[in-house]
Amino acid sequence: MLRRPAAASRSRPRGVGGRGAGRREVGRIVCAVVAAALTPLVSPAAPAALADDVRGGQREVLRTLDLPAAWRVSRGSGVTVAVLDSGVDPAHRDLVGSVVEGRDFTVGANPPGVRPMRLHGTYMASLIAAHGHGYGGADGVIGVAPEARILSVRVILEDKEPGFRTFNTAERYENVVARGIRYAVDHGADVINMSISKELATGQERAAIRYAISKGVVLVAAAGNEGAGRPDASGHAPYSYPAAFPGVVSVAAADRGLRRAAFSNRNPSVLLAAPGVDIFGAGPGDKYWVGRGTSQATALVSGVAALIKAKYPKMSPPLVAQALVAGAIRRPAGGYDTGTGFGVVNARRALAEAARLSRHTLTADGTGGHDPARPLGRPAEPVRVIHRDRDRITAYAGVAAVSGFGAVASLAVAAAAVGRARSPRAGASARRVTP
Repeated sequence: MLRRPAAASRSRPRGVGGRGAGRREVGRIVCAVVAAALTPLVSPAAPAALADDVRGGQREVLRTLDLPAAWRVSRGSGVTVAVLDSGVDPAHRDLVGSVVEGRDFTVGANPPGVRPMRLHGTYMASLIAAHGHGYGGADGVIGVAPEARILSVRVILEDKEPGFRTFNTAERYENVVARGIRYAVDHGADVINMSISKELATGQERAAIRYAISKGVVLVAAAGNEGAGRPDASGHAPYSYPAAFPGVVSVAAADRGLRRAAFSNRNPSVLLAAPGVDIFGAGPGDKYWVGRGTSQATALVSGVAALIKAKYPKMSPPLVAQALVAGAIRRPAGGYDTGTGFGVVNARRALAEAARLSRHTLTADGTGGHDPARPLGRPAEPVRVIHRDRDRITAYAGVAAVSGFGAVASLAVAAAAVGRARSPRAGASARRVTP
């Protein structure tokens, strides 16, 4: 949803709902308007509006993820999902009470007194942990993990904020994602949702991701929305970071037919897909939005990861990823492809796989620890030089040579003795046959 201006640095993060993707505000939907015909900028005060029309618009996604069955096992209670994004509106009626506002790493980009728009972040947070409102929470948006808590960490600006260009060009914001990851880990995050993308990675980000994984935190990120463009030399869409880092669950977007959405990036970093077209969510000021993108798909997968961590809090990030993959539906014909990875996420099946994996979880023991900020692997050690005593080597070689000569001489003497012993008998035999 955030598009970088042409002059912006290629290393700054952006939201990934924009290129090849989009969103529309639907506000309070008029009853007579069906979901497929929503128009943008519908007033929140529209007459006869019912927020459960939004819930109706979510029906297909809820069915694809098999959430009603999954919620009988887990609803995300006790789990914190950090949303590294543009900020979250904690007062939205579908999120109230579920949001903790964390640090804003974009401070100084906007002019003084400008309030953050928090649109993209609120939208993503609602897909993860919105609990609805009204009697029984039956109205409005319901997230994948409605009992989870959201930790809002602001690391991007909306493209319409006045400081957007400054944020994308100033060197001091170069490593906001890395700093945001570490902040989220240190403030209790179990899952980190990153519906953001960058073309270039940094060493600080790689180290922050290792740090998060070492602390048992699951990282989920968007594969990116450049899939409709011309493929690169490898035949794939460009890699997107942080999704392409090892250890991060990289999420592609699926269309209504659960095939790769045309805009979704296609490359070997993709682990799995989730619905990413016509996705209903919440926006600041009690509004509602519908949009498409790998951002939305990523938020849905983060919600499923939260369900797993709530049920199995000690499960390591690789096993959570394995449960997500093993529980996927609509698997490609060959088992994997670069468009949808290992298939489309399914919450019920992922929880079932997590239950199976939880019975076989192993814990590695070892002395000492590894500093995640340092590169993996050991540096090359100096070559050990062995000092040899040449005099002794010469003496031993002489002894060995004499011993070898003696052995050969002994064999020669033995052979001669055998020859003398055999000669007479040979001659006698010859004489017997002589006429």
